[in-house]
Amino acid sequence: MHPNPAFRQDDRALYEALIEQVGFGMVFADTPDGPRVAHTPLLSTGDGAIQFHLARGNALTRHLAGCNALAVINGPDGYVSPRWYADPAQVPTWNYIALELEGPVRRMDADGLQGLLTALSQQQEERLVHGAIWTMDKMPKEKLRAMLAGIAGFEMEIRAWRPTFKLSQNKSQDERERVAAGLEVEGSPAIARLMRQLGDAQ
Repeated sequence: MHPNPAFRQDDRALYEALIEQVGFGMVFADTPDGPRVAHTPLLSTGDGAIQFHLARGNALTRHLAGCNALAVINGPDGYVSPRWYADPAQVPTWNYIALELEGPVRRMDADGLQGLLTALSQQQEERLVHGAIWTMDKMPKEKLRAMLAGIAGFEMEIRAWRPTFKLSQNKSQDERERVAAGLEVEGSPAIARLMRQLGDAQ
């Protein structure tokens, strides 16, 4: 989390929206083999937890249950050039959105894992424009059982939410608009849009 309090948003609904929209993140934990990270789809339960799954062979899988872990979801980002300020005698920076979640992890049972995969695939399939929605019942039962045996499901109880919404809030409104316009022109429209939606709300 960025140390400047200007870059924080105290909005749980916004955090939940970021998890849902991005849907993917990193889970970090310390293990007897050293610190490890896994990249995985993430699903919010809506009541203060996130769920995810890992391959059984992943370096984190055998260590996660019962440990305290950190999950990170990254939103849009973009390089900010000093040339966009009225006074260019400033340093470059980077605008970005990130959410850190910390808490204890438990391993899910087989029913919980299947429920997670069903909810996750439904959430993502409904976003696709073309073709019929795929559902897990389209898989032969034996093949599904074999695939489920190769992964493990986990749930993290979120005890700490640490957001960073670095959107040039430490600059004037005119300067923020200049930066947003620069980001937009240079191919970072998502962070520019969020600067206009959220940056002025501070």
